[in-house]
Amino acid sequence: MNQRPGNQLFDAYFTARDMREVFCDQGRVQAMLDFESALARAEARVGLIPHAAVASIDAACQAGQYDFAALGEAIATAGNSAIPLVKALGKRIAASDADAERYVHLGATSQDVMDTGLVLQLRRALELIEADLAQLGETLATQAARFVATPLAGRTWLQHATPVTLGMKIAGWLGAVTRSRQRLQALRPRLLVLQFGGASGTLAALGEKAMPVAQALADELRLSLPEQPWHTQRDRLVEFASVLGLIAGSLGKLGRDISLLMQTEAGEVFEPSAPGKGGSSTMPHKRNPVGAAVLIGAATRVPGLLSTLFSAMPQEHERSLGLWHAEWETLPEICCLVSGSLKQALLLAAGLEVDAERMARNLDLTRGLVLAEAVSIVLAQRVGRDTAHHLLEQCCKRAVAEQRHLRAVLGDEPQVTAELSAAELDDLLDPAHYLGQAQVWVERAVAEHSALTA
Repeated sequence: MNQRPGNQLFDAYFTARDMREVFCDQGRVQAMLDFESALARAEARVGLIPHAAVASIDAACQAGQYDFAALGEAIATAGNSAIPLVKALGKRIAASDADAERYVHLGATSQDVMDTGLVLQLRRALELIEADLAQLGETLATQAARFVATPLAGRTWLQHATPVTLGMKIAGWLGAVTRSRQRLQALRPRLLVLQFGGASGTLAALGEKAMPVAQALADELRLSLPEQPWHTQRDRLVEFASVLGLIAGSLGKLGRDISLLMQTEAGEVFEPSAPGKGGSSTMPHKRNPVGAAVLIGAATRVPGLLSTLFSAMPQEHERSLGLWHAEWETLPEICCLVSGSLKQALLLAAGLEVDAERMARNLDLTRGLVLAEAVSIVLAQRVGRDTAHHLLEQCCKRAVAEQRHLRAVLGDEPQVTAELSAAELDDLLDPAHYLGQAQVWVERAVAEHSALTA
């Protein structure tokens, strides 16, 4: 059937194809039809409708049989997607089995169809996101272990601080991924629940069969039956969206770090190269961080979308006007943006290009100043903290003024050489010897990832 025209120029860049398939017109319509098919089977199971009606209803619950463009036009009048879809479903069934048509959508309301259909879509979206997060975690764990002892300048306030390791930086990205995976696992039982309440949430139309039908429907769809319908209680959806927002932000942090490390002035870590990737329309030499841009872009866009969902939470009474409608495109778009960010993050993490020699040269840009703390701490144990701090401060100023390496200035300072030998100074001014617990942090991050994956 016809697809409505859409904006697809940027989809391949910002969205993963498999996630867009979940939330395309075909995916949305099929999820709602899955609800209608399961409802018929559930009602037949409890004796509410004849078993003979199920086959005809089920046969008509295939999205490919419907004109999405026509549905879209009808939504503009109906106010939601379920009303015209159920009408079209009834007509299609009646054409071959007039008796079965009487049992379509029995006891349900439009929001039951749409919300449960959305949950079915979100279950698939959750599976895709969890799979990508697990793969990303595994890749980051491998890279963190690979570069566990590779020193580079720590940067605070965008200035050189004391040395860290690339493995430690990657382990920071890994820890955020692990925590997001834990959050998704925790929210699964709250998110993957049936929406089934009928007109006002009481299921009065089904009489004594209401709860048996509800439980059978939940079983058919492999969803949990919640304590009550949640037509205007949207915390489940907003919780999921919030975790997606955290994922987008964490990936944005990863993208920001890589883009800064790729800067010409740093040139330490790069996105994987590929023909035509990251080029400029005018400058042949350019190698732009186009993957990192997706991560940063998603981290910038998702919070605004998330705020829409939070704003839509105070929904009126038993069924909402407008606030519910504000969710329809918002949550799917968040899922799509996060999926695209994850796909780019997987490419970046797997193909990181590292220039360890450049890292070493950059560590020495300040001529040893980044290791002044290491000397000061040892010297403080021999001459006192204030004396050591003042002495190192003066030596650092002298090194800058004279454009000399701190090691040379310290070697000329009698108060320093009286306490520290040449070998001790050489050791203290070696970045590889002032990495603290960097290796431990990597090991702990990798262990936590492994425990979750096992």
